[in-house]
Amino acid sequence: MDGNETVDRSDADRPERSDGAAGTDDDSSDDDAESATDGGGPVVDGDQQAASADDDDASMPGVPDPEPQENDVPEDVQKYARFTKMDGAQYDRVNEFLRDRTYVTAREWAIARLCSDFRTETGVEMTKIGENLPELVPFMTDTYTPQAVNQARASFEEKVRKAGATFLYGAMCDFFTAEELDDVMYESTEVAKFLLEVEGVDLSVEEELEAEDRISSVMREVREASEELRERDES
Repeated sequence: MDGNETVDRSDADRPERSDGAAGTDDDSSDDDAESATDGGGPVVDGDQQAASADDDDASMPGVPDPEPQENDVPEDVQKYARFTKMDGAQYDRVNEFLRDRTYVTAREWAIARLCSDFRTETGVEMTKIGENLPELVPFMTDTYTPQAVNQARASFEEKVRKAGATFLYGAMCDFFTAEELDDVMYESTEVAKFLLEVEGVDLSVEEELEAEDRISSVMREVREASEELRERDES
């Protein structure tokens, strides 16, 4: 594959990471895989290891390998500045922050954002993302295969859908009062805004207020609909 190749999105056929971290729905397994790969994890399969060994054998003693050329990195990757505010951040610290406040890992967060930014008319540039991951995200230290990128994106989407269903059920089942639900929404909004700011998204006060108004409007509709359903069942 070259750096411009795209991989179509497919939930039914998800290749797994070659380091064995893919395909696990359990959060603890995901954490173990994250830790084992030391900051996002090298993704190297047997063929790559064999090729590396062959390259070592073929190297001439005393002759240094040529330095990588800057132009080997695609121009759009060189200009990418989404995570510049995270320069110097360690993967474990970012992961801990996210897991305390969200369902997703640092790996899933970063790759989901990259998949949005490198989306084309024919798909997502999985190969480009995986091969240039350390250049794109400061706290990711190793490259990923296209299959590993696809798996992380699919995991992010699945967790968002499950979190959405959980939240709406909590809002509709009358577990929270209106005031408590407002508190939940406020806390969730603050975390979301912080993550956007870390990604370099500058939100004006007007944009923040508009987003909060839209969310409040939706939640009012959810509460009204749930009340109608309960009244219908009682009657």
